[in-house]
Parts: sequence; structure tokens; C-alpha cells
Amino acid sequence: MSDRTDILLVEDEPNIAEAVRFILSRAGWQVEVIDDGAKAMPAIRTIRPRLVILDLMLPHRSGREILMELRRETDRALAATRVLLLTAQGQAADTARLAEADAALSKPFANDDLRALVQRLMA
Repeated sequence: MSDRTDILLVEDEPNIAEAVRFILSRAGWQVEVIDDGAKAMPAIRTIRPRLVILDLMLPHRSGREILMELRRETDRALAATRVLLLTAQGQAADTARLAEADAALSKPFANDDLRALVQRLMA
């Protein structure tokens, strides 16, 4: 495994962030965690992850704002970064379609569902 970060997780709830990091790290991916919306775009630009897992409700900047800025990036490779949104229960399908995300997953979610969705997005 390389030192390159595969996944950037932007999640402010410590229990969820640790659970997602643990699940995905055990599956073999390098995961970095950011807990504040204001730090997301600078981290994405620096790290250039293969996948961003983005909570919609974050301090200082919403996940939707972050996603819209990412999609407007002039660097086309960066703008095309895959994004998985973490949403409140029942909002996943509508949120992904409206926000230009690659996928969405409602919280709470099953570990196997998270792993399978990330595997599909990383393929």
C-alpha cells in the first residue's frame, strides 16, 4: 500500500468519523479525516484523494457548498474527484442527484453497505 491518501473523510461527528476510518482502513484504504467544512477544500487540493466522503452538515461550511466548489474547480481532474455524501436518513437519493455527488449514503448505515459503495466508487 502506498503512502498516498485514498479517501478524505469530512465528518465532524467523532464517533462516525472514527467508525468510517476504521472500517475503510481495515479494508485496505488510506483514510484522512477532516472535521471542519472550512478545512475541506484546502485539504482536497493538497491531498488530491481518489474519493471524498462528505457529510452534508458540517461546522463553518456545508457539504453542499464544498461539493459545488469542488465541481467548479478549473483543474478538471480535481473537479472530477468522486464524492460520496453522508446524509440524514431518507435524503440520500435526492441529495446525490441535486448536489452532483457520485453517490449518497444515509446515516445510520451498515458497515457492509459503506464498504461496498466505497469499493464501487474506487473501482
